[in-house]
Amino acid sequence: MTVSDRWLLPDGVEDILPPLAGQIESLRRDVMDTCQRWGYQLVIPPLIEYLESLFTGTGHDLELQTFKLTDQLTGRMMGLRADMTPQAARIDAHTLGQDGITRLCYAGHVLHTRPRHMLTGRTPIQAGCELFGSRSESADMEVISLMLESLRISGLPRIHLDLAHVAIYENLVREAAFDRDAGEAIFDAMARKSVPELDQWLGDCPAGSAGEMLRKLARVSGGAEALAEAKQILAGAPVPLQDALGQLERVADMLGNHFPEVTFGFDFCELRGYNYHTGLVFAAYVPGHGDAVGKGGRYDAIGSDFGRARPATGFSLDIRSLASLGQRTSHSTGRIWAPADADDALEGVIAGLRLTETVVRALPEDTKADPRARGCNRILVKKNGQWVVEHLD
Repeated sequence: MTVSDRWLLPDGVEDILPPLAGQIESLRRDVMDTCQRWGYQLVIPPLIEYLESLFTGTGHDLELQTFKLTDQLTGRMMGLRADMTPQAARIDAHTLGQDGITRLCYAGHVLHTRPRHMLTGRTPIQAGCELFGSRSESADMEVISLMLESLRISGLPRIHLDLAHVAIYENLVREAAFDRDAGEAIFDAMARKSVPELDQWLGDCPAGSAGEMLRKLARVSGGAEALAEAKQILAGAPVPLQDALGQLERVADMLGNHFPEVTFGFDFCELRGYNYHTGLVFAAYVPGHGDAVGKGGRYDAIGSDFGRARPATGFSLDIRSLASLGQRTSHSTGRIWAPADADDALEGVIAGLRLTETVVRALPEDTKADPRARGCNRILVKKNGQWVVEHLD
């Protein structure tokens, strides 16, 4: 690397500069303050952990996204976190070990070996909440509602929420009893929503069979009409599938009453985090942005790897993306420029103003500086022996 190349950053890695950095931090604070007002306690997990903790309960979903290195103290393999949810589960199951309901929230950088989407980088700022200790539908409702409230705070103009339930696919595949190769191929085709491939694998399945239901469900997505069509397709399906459809319908109805501005849809090919989630899953989108701006779901099995199985549900957001996509109104009154005068009275005025205002103090090298170039719209001037704030023309 030449001297002229030393300023380069890796692909997908960026400096966040003013004013965006301030907007991101403001949004992070507002989201975390909102979560804490809902009863969620802030935790700050470490950036690095042993791999066994970072991968627990997630299968191979995070393994390829995690940077790995060797601990120089123990020789064990460690990883830079690619997701904070397993860390929250470890804190709940082992570090806190509380009985009953535990609500945790967090915000911080995660690192990915490659971008999850062409519109994202490799260093998202993840914020989220996790609710442990409840299998109830009320817990799922609370988590989704809090996510939508966080997106509302972000200033997103329009939000679309997709709902799905992994039990539908899970039960149909179990009943169909595919061999390993066929099961992997069908899963891959479903995840990519490749209807032609599914027709090749499932086209010969008998009418009314689990395979035939899967093939038909792959063509179903949309609003309330999609849910009605899925109920017809699964009319003769086992009780767990009927229960899953019923939960989707109830949750959509309740959320529609609380968030009338949000549009809802159902996607029966949604298999994101299939090895991770165990029930209701959801993802929020905004027009013109292909990646989900918020996502989450139920993951009841993860705590067992820490020796304490706990029902759990939660969501995560990318604060970096939300700050760019949102239309938040700035309430800043601007900045005040203070001269470099050595005056005890000036020091007292500056200290008082800084309780509620931003004051930029000039340094000796700033004698010719234009306060407007430093983002200031007001200036401290001395009149009749008193320091007063005046607006710049």
